[in-house]
Amino acid sequence: MNTTGDQQLVRRINRSVLLRLLRKQDGLSRAQLAKASGLTKSTVSLLVQGLLQDGWLMEGDASNGKGLGRPSTALHIDTTRKALIGVEVAVDTLRVVGVSLAGQVLCALDEPLVDTSPHATCKQAAKLVKRISADLAGRGLQLHGLGVGLPGAFDEATGMLSFAPNLGWRHVDFVPLMTDALAKAGVPTVSVHVQNEADTAALSEYEFANGVTNDSLILVTCGVGVGAGIVLNDRLFTGVQGMAGEIGHSILQVDGAQCSCGRRGCAETFFGERVLDKLKDPAEGGQHLGLVLHNLWTTFNPGSLVVGGSSIARYPAIVEVAQKTLEAYAQSAAITPAPVVRTASYGLLASAVGAAALVLHHELRPMHGRN
Repeated sequence: MNTTGDQQLVRRINRSVLLRLLRKQDGLSRAQLAKASGLTKSTVSLLVQGLLQDGWLMEGDASNGKGLGRPSTALHIDTTRKALIGVEVAVDTLRVVGVSLAGQVLCALDEPLVDTSPHATCKQAAKLVKRISADLAGRGLQLHGLGVGLPGAFDEATGMLSFAPNLGWRHVDFVPLMTDALAKAGVPTVSVHVQNEADTAALSEYEFANGVTNDSLILVTCGVGVGAGIVLNDRLFTGVQGMAGEIGHSILQVDGAQCSCGRRGCAETFFGERVLDKLKDPAEGGQHLGLVLHNLWTTFNPGSLVVGGSSIARYPAIVEVAQKTLEAYAQSAAITPAPVVRTASYGLLASAVGAAALVLHHELRPMHGRN
């Protein structure tokens, strides 16, 4: 038995418990953390000391509450020492953001994707990351980790991108490519986490949306491709091979129009951006978006339904049509009210911000995913 390893894991889990409690309720004292976590006061004191030294927490003013007993010191997540970087690899664009631990976008860059080959994409992204990293360092912030959102199915267990049809990628071992490109660009060595771009977009809402959601959320991204990020029971639901949420390739019509994936009648062929651009009234695509949202609602019954992506930014009217379509389905089944569909809080930066949130998501859940 690896006793040292077991102790380190227990310590990581206990640290994450305290951080999650403080993210949920800012300003708790050590004694309050001990009561809320079930840990002993001495254990909490040692963990807090480490979190203060590592730049995760900061102390506020001491207070003795109602004036009785020893003063207690409020603890807060420290947003002045650490930062995260998120990268979105879209079909034709790269977006890179520097984000605080509280989800504040500190700096952002975007540019057209010049070459869609995996090596060239990683090299171009690494150059943007280098610039964002320098910006953060100039603000006195230490880079804690980097996340990447990709437009395809990513298998976290193997680290392989299974396929990204709109980029023409299949079976790409992405993490070593990205890590190597970052090193060659001179980016400080940090952990690199990768996930599907719809999954990362969902995390931007789940981790940083100021408590407007509960433990389940689905975010549908509508761009050249269509996908869904699914959070269930406080963690990403990605499926056995990372293919959960590939709703753009769910079939809405047998023998329908040809899709980029090779199938026919996929959802992407009804309200993907290339299709919407050709419609006389792009809002018509909202009917099919509403149909997909209805299917997601009845399948998962999430606490929140969110939509985002370039199509939503360009054609916001499709959201209203989708909402009305969803409500019509709910009324016909006498299941009311239908959920309210809201737009992504970070707009076009949702996937990039969520890629940064992916780093935090793993930090706060050490038993989830691969190390």
